Amino acid sequence: MYVPATPAQTAPALAPVGFASAAPAAIVMPVDTSLRVRSSQLNVLEDYRATVTGALLEDRHAGATGLTVSLQALGARGWKTLTRARTGAHGRFRVSYTPHNLGSESLRLRFAGDGVALGSHKRLGQLNVFRLAGASWYGGGGTMACGGPLTTNTLGVANKTLPCGTLVTLRYGDHSVRVPVVDRGPYVAGREFDLTEATKRALGFGSTGDVWSTD
Repeated sequence: MYVPATPAQTAPALAPVGFASAAPAAIVMPVDTSLRVRSSQLNVLEDYRATVTGALLEDRHAGATGLTVSLQALGARGWKTLTRARTGAHGRFRVSYTPHNLGSESLRLRFAGDGVALGSHKRLGQLNVFRLAGASWYGGGGTMACGGPLTTNTLGVANKTLPCGTLVTLRYGDHSVRVPVVDRGPYVAGREFDLTEATKRALGFGSTGDVWSTD
């Protein structure tokens, strides 16, 4: 005998509560990033601003907007953050930092990464912070106060108080040298350094004037 099926017997089976089926979630693969530098000003006078401009790129071509780029300096305990900037259109950024201490330190840019983009960093070279110092130059022969003969090829400076052998970074125009204290002098009011003839040539220095010094 034919017995018609009831609605309950023909209805599709339902998944138990708490076991509803769903499409698998898409897996997001992190993308590589790179930091590009467009310009930098890393030789500055004390209390003047150092700047770096560039772009944070994803997969080396698309700019990443709204992300944080850090300017870091290498210290005795590793890298420390000096300042940060957010990227704008096309991943472009501008970081500025005003140093208050003389000297030199290594810098880098760093993007820490997030859930979508991998971290990256880029070394920038040295930040050199200078002050103005009066200078002149001298030549001739003879023996230097710190020892050794003075020749036309001797790189160094004379200074009245810095210990012999102290390395001094000097800048004049677009030229920089790092040379030791090799002699004593100058003994003229208002002048801190006497440049040897070779140092004068390396800097493109004239007879007297101001140089930038890290010491």
